[in-house]
Amino acid sequence: MSDVVFTADFTSTSQWVASRSWAYPDGGPTNPGDDKLDHLTPDPAYSRTGAFRATRRTDGRWNTGLLTTEGSDEAFMVRTWDRLQARVRLPSGLGAWPAIWTWRDGGNEVDVFEYHPDNPDLLELSNHVREGHAYLHHPAVSPGAVIDLGVTFGRRSVVWTLNGTQVFADGRGVGSGWHAHLIVNLSVCAGRYHPCPDAETTELSYRVENLTVHRRLIPPEAEPHDDDATTAGTAADGPP
Repeated sequence: MSDVVFTADFTSTSQWVASRSWAYPDGGPTNPGDDKLDHLTPDPAYSRTGAFRATRRTDGRWNTGLLTTEGSDEAFMVRTWDRLQARVRLPSGLGAWPAIWTWRDGGNEVDVFEYHPDNPDLLELSNHVREGHAYLHHPAVSPGAVIDLGVTFGRRSVVWTLNGTQVFADGRGVGSGWHAHLIVNLSVCAGRYHPCPDAETTELSYRVENLTVHRRLIPPEAEPHDDDATTAGTAADGPP
């Protein structure tokens, strides 16, 4: 059994802080070392509606939207055994780099998903806590597609679902004491690993329609096999 302990309200300034995160050098607003053209902006039009936007600046960077629970009044964190569920509409423009992920104290990163439209059917699923990764090619994934994502942050295996079906379990997990803040954002690629936006493109966006976190109501030891799943055959461990 589980209960909903977090329902995202992107308009809430007590749930979410806009435009700064210690996942970026000095808290932002830029992160060129990660091949990003981002210049984080607090403008609510870039994140507070659930549509995460990026627009071209005159200096070659892009104003981009980011929200995090880190530093907010509620300071919500996901923890071991939590299950996150989100519905997203993927972007279509080259250079868009959407993600939902976790962060705390310089690490504790699990990527619910990353996406790049130049690899149109591919989701990147990553556990950087204990280094479990998959490149998932799937027919439900395409530019502009609406998909339902789920991640269970298991002690011994992080398990991902797509549209209600398990697609990857990393067999690594996050350990028993893990906890981390949430980040939702849209970055813009600088061109090192994925193409930067076309010269005529002035705006990129994707939408997070909902995001919830469920927490177990019974001790995890009562369900000892929940995080023992193995990798599903639809996920590949090699590069796209």
